Amino acid sequence: MKKKNDRKRQRSIRVGIAGVAIVTAVLLTVQGVSHLTKKSVDTSKGIEYIKSKESADAKTIEQKIKQAERKDFIVDGKDTRSLKERFSGVVVMGDSITEAFEEYDVLNSSSVVAKVGINFNEVDEQIEQARQLDPQVIFLNYGNNDIEADQDTFIKEYSSIIKKIQKSIPDAHIFVNAMFPVQDKALQKEPAFANIAEYNKAIESLCEKLQVGYLDSSDLVKDEYYEPDGIHFKAEFYPIWAEKMSEVATL
Repeated sequence: MKKKNDRKRQRSIRVGIAGVAIVTAVLLTVQGVSHLTKKSVDTSKGIEYIKSKESADAKTIEQKIKQAERKDFIVDGKDTRSLKERFSGVVVMGDSITEAFEEYDVLNSSSVVAKVGINFNEVDEQIEQARQLDPQVIFLNYGNNDIEADQDTFIKEYSSIIKKIQKSIPDAHIFVNAMFPVQDKALQKEPAFANIAEYNKAIESLCEKLQVGYLDSSDLVKDEYYEPDGIHFKAEFYPIWAEKMSEVATL
């Protein structure tokens, strides 16, 4: 009798275990089906947004890192890096006055995009050159070869150049140099140079409108820095000018 009851008990246990196994299997199956049929989350838009922000902020972040690293090179209040090192990632665009940065070996060729006698309507090629260099900062130095134009035309054409650069190199920080004053001997040959101060005010207003930097370095100029033509500058002027640009852009 006892053996019969034991067999009954064992059979009940086996049935119970089998029942638990069946229930467990059913639950797992339901959970699996639920997982498979659950609508997947579309993350593509989020990824696109992150990538767009990364692209837009990349140069700003690089510039901030560069500014932070700059502190490591300050000794007794002076930057120990060479001008060429500081202007890495910078492009100075302009005419023959600008070209001398490379001619006098003040900056590397990769930091200078300039051409003797260039006019506003010839700058598109330089913009493409600058775009390929992918700079973080751009300095512009134009105007001397277009000074004969009336002020409205002058500003309209300069504005077009700045807007093209903003479109072509959207993440670059732009600074516009004011035209330098010329000596009397240059005024005698070209009376339109007398308008430089007036045109510079118009350039400054344009920079405010387009939200780009404006830099007037005329206070740096001394008679001994001028070449005989009264327009261009000798080699010793360029490091002084570059130092000021470096300070303004926190290079």
